[in-house]
Amino acid sequence: MPDLLVSAWEWLRATPHLGLYLLLAWLGYVLWLGIWIVLQKREPVATLSWLLALATLPYLGFLVYFLFGPQRIRRQRLRRGRSRTTLDQAVPSAGGDPIAVELARLGQAATGLPPSTATSARWLVDGHATYAALEEAIAGARHHVHLEYYIWEPDRTGQRLLALLAERARAGVRIRLLLDAVGSSRLRHRHLLPLLDAGGEVGWFHPTRLRPFTRPWLNLRTHRKIVVVDGLTGFTGGINITDAQDETLDPRAYRDLHLRVEGQVVRSLQLVFMEDWVYAAGCDPRDFNQPGYWPKAVPGPIPAQLLVSGPDSSWESIHRMYVGAIHEARRRGWLATPYFVPGEAARMALTSAALGGLGVRLLGPRRCDSLLGTLAARSYFDELLAAGGKVYEYGPRMIHTKALLVDEELCMVGSANFDHRSFRLNFEASLLLRDRGSCASLEALLEQKFSAATPVRADRPAGLWRHRLPEAFARLLSPLL
Repeated sequence: MPDLLVSAWEWLRATPHLGLYLLLAWLGYVLWLGIWIVLQKREPVATLSWLLALATLPYLGFLVYFLFGPQRIRRQRLRRGRSRTTLDQAVPSAGGDPIAVELARLGQAATGLPPSTATSARWLVDGHATYAALEEAIAGARHHVHLEYYIWEPDRTGQRLLALLAERARAGVRIRLLLDAVGSSRLRHRHLLPLLDAGGEVGWFHPTRLRPFTRPWLNLRTHRKIVVVDGLTGFTGGINITDAQDETLDPRAYRDLHLRVEGQVVRSLQLVFMEDWVYAAGCDPRDFNQPGYWPKAVPGPIPAQLLVSGPDSSWESIHRMYVGAIHEARRRGWLATPYFVPGEAARMALTSAALGGLGVRLLGPRRCDSLLGTLAARSYFDELLAAGGKVYEYGPRMIHTKALLVDEELCMVGSANFDHRSFRLNFEASLLLRDRGSCASLEALLEQKFSAATPVRADRPAGLWRHRLPEAFARLLSPLL
């Protein structure tokens, strides 16, 4: 083999005009890949970032873009099939506030999911309380349990919930478990075998197998956390199934937030799960045309609306709703997110609110699980601080909460981070509530985090090599994160 390589190298050196051939090949590569990327019609900054990054990786860049570059997938048939017969049509009055009505209509137009209501909404703080509430609901299931998760680990928490699901399946409850093939890659067939033997069903979202001449969906994941029990009780938020989010098992567990709801809005969660299951498992949508999946729900006192987004739509629905909600603010806007890489519209909304004298606060981790993400987030702090906003870094436990609180009556919580990946690449789900009681509870929870966090000063250390330059380079790469 070494002799063969030496011979090949000597042959290349002896080739006349080799440099010219290589230059022409590189120009052809850049032109061809450039046309491919430009035709995606992304933001100019993101397009230029991809072009510059891949131009420095001749030929290898094609493989990188093929595997991880932006993609659109076609789920419009299912997405536009969101039936008006399976969802109760709540009147989007939002108390008669025209701005609130406009935001509700925006959410419905962008997602296909109408405004709804909940009879109850309960915050679940951190993993231990969330898992206890999940287990209680699943143990009481009589007809079905539907679950969709990004991360499900085969640790104590994951095994305990799998055992409970298997027990309910043996009791005749229909169990469907949809897992992301990348986020839950540590879960093996042997871990799922008791559930499968009991009659439960398991589906994998975007399996990682490679097929010839077909772009893999390695970069397009379901980041949603959805649980529906008997069509009556629903859960969503930011908490995955892992010991790493249970503070009683891991002292470094993430600080996170989940939500348990009942009422009409559970039907929206059910429909989104159904679409994802049909898409991933390839089954017939008519399997869900049974009354047990769509029990009648009475209108509740809490206006609620499920928001979903993903690469099957170009509307960036959750991104639009974040920006719309911030523009709606009249007194304050508090944002908690583990990854803060705002696009132009979100950055302008936050800084405009702060410049207008509103109480804008940002809560993020002192250090997230990605150094690049930490540096990129800090590169945006100075502008927000200069506009009059306040920034807090929480630690040592990582803040993993994804929530927005606007004034006293609007809040959003879910799986979506405040970054490009969540807004454009991942399949995400967030729940919007217009309820003073829920907002007051969220305010108290966030106040506890703010009081335990470290305020970021406008005159924070700004050394060239340790701070400014790394943050600037991370910001340059932020459209690719």
